[in-house]
Amino acid sequence: MPIELDHVFICTAPDAPEAEKLVQFGLREGPPNQHPGQGTACRRFAFVNAMIELLWVRNEVETQSQRTAHTLLWERWVGRYDKACPFGVCVRPADSQSAELPFSSWEYRPIYLPDALSMAIGRAGVEEPMWVYMSFLQRIQRQHQFIEHPVGAREITDLALTSPASLRSDAAQKIIENGVLTFRMGETHLLEIEFDGNQRKEQMDFRPHLPLIFHL
Repeated sequence: MPIELDHVFICTAPDAPEAEKLVQFGLREGPPNQHPGQGTACRRFAFVNAMIELLWVRNEVETQSQRTAHTLLWERWVGRYDKACPFGVCVRPADSQSAELPFSSWEYRPIYLPDALSMAIGRAGVEEPMWVYMSFLQRIQRQHQFIEHPVGAREITDLALTSPASLRSDAAQKIIENGVLTFRMGETHLLEIEFDGNQRKEQMDFRPHLPLIFHL
């Protein structure tokens, strides 16, 4: 089943002060979001087809609760400077809603979603990104959230992940096969995001504040 990127998240310090670096670069920040019962919150930057979220744990008890613990969000967040991969890659159906699951996963029903909806979480450890499939999302929802950015970036056209750990999960392989991202081994975790086909041949490196590089 074809899938495409819906959003990526990067684990940050509480309240994501790192977001100011993106604003200074020329991105327009959207409304923040909280995840009741999951114990996380995020600051968001919307594009025509996808979104970037800077995510942190705001309630340790909720994030380590029985409902949420299996997501490993707590371990990923506290280990973001160590061996845990600080990224999450969330995908959706590329054409229409489908009941078919694109990779091996388990069902997660956070309390902030309506009862009829759930997420499929890929079976992988924190050394890989968190892989999430959301069957109920569509591109048009991101289009409605998009506001023009001063820097001119409109659409995410490529993701490149560098990681010191190989990607062994079924979810990782299916996401790579669908062209959502490319992968290479490296000494540290790094996410490179391309906008609008890299037409301007410009680059912005946000390290050491974020393990993130933009290509425009």
